[in-house]
Amino acid sequence: MKNTPFTDKHIALGAKMAEFAGYNMPISYVGINEEHHCVRSNAGVFDVSHMGEFMLKGENALDLIQRVTSNDAAKLGNGQAQYSCLPNDKGGIVDDLLVYCVEQNKTYMLVVNASNIEKDWNWISSHNNKNVEMHNISDKTGLLAVQGPKATEYMQQLTDMDITNLKYYTFAKGTFAGIENVIVSATGYTGAGGVEIYFEDKDGNADKIWSEIFRVGAPHGLKPIGLAARDTLRLEKGFCLYGNDIDDTTNPLEAGLGWITKFTKDFTARPILEQVKANGVTRKMVGLEMVDKGIPRHGYTLQNAEGKEIGVITSGTQAPSLGKAIGMAYVAKEHAAEGSEVFVMIRDKAVKAQVVKLPFA
Repeated sequence: MKNTPFTDKHIALGAKMAEFAGYNMPISYVGINEEHHCVRSNAGVFDVSHMGEFMLKGENALDLIQRVTSNDAAKLGNGQAQYSCLPNDKGGIVDDLLVYCVEQNKTYMLVVNASNIEKDWNWISSHNNKNVEMHNISDKTGLLAVQGPKATEYMQQLTDMDITNLKYYTFAKGTFAGIENVIVSATGYTGAGGVEIYFEDKDGNADKIWSEIFRVGAPHGLKPIGLAARDTLRLEKGFCLYGNDIDDTTNPLEAGLGWITKFTKDFTARPILEQVKANGVTRKMVGLEMVDKGIPRHGYTLQNAEGKEIGVITSGTQAPSLGKAIGMAYVAKEHAAEGSEVFVMIRDKAVKAQVVKLPFA
């Protein structure tokens, strides 16, 4: 297993550790519910240094990004970011990712999922036929997500960058906690507000940034948060998790990601996805709330009232903010309307649920 720059700190703090995407990661410190509520009401710190970062540079960098991603990166100006995906040749999803415009038409940073770093690098490289300069800086980059309604208030004390007023999906680059060349972005995965802090992992930068973040935040209740609470937070907001809700066999239109699929440009599998759009999807990603007692889990099947299989749960949990069990699922389109009654198969028992609008909270 690989370690992040903060692994020793997690262990010293008594975190429950486990393997995730090849890294030794903190799953929880004091408990999912407490950590979840800390982020929703105050602020928490996630170590997400396992994520992958690629730098693409040169006059053809934008052209390459346009060809391999579904969203329109040409709309990005300096300091702007966007959510996108890498379609495969059949219209499935190689990965979902963030595209950061560092210098328009010249320099971009792609942020990809930890489990897909090698896969994504190989995929993008295979389409790089115009000598775009590519650098995989994943192993040299540290990343902390400070999330929650109080996060920017605390973090503003550590920088001259105006991060308090960062608009959603924008970023700034400058000095943070005395460290130069730091990117601070507002592209969080919790729906609770806050920032992400990208820095070069060298010369004790990780120790200094961690110490400074907790120096200004801990007196006000800022706490370290594990990946388990990160999952419940993103699920309440209906954010897709690669490997659960989207993968190489799901297309962005059925996943509810039509808004990042722009047919105003050419990209991998565009004709296939245009055909899907024209014909209509056969299944749709929906939110589910349990009516009867039970928790939907990834892989559980869905049935209609007649006992016919109509879909599958992709993510599910007992939602700490809502006090109820929720899930995301693909269901046949005829059962995807809000208010539709479906049944989750839990240990061979059909447990009633209802289709609801996303996000849950």
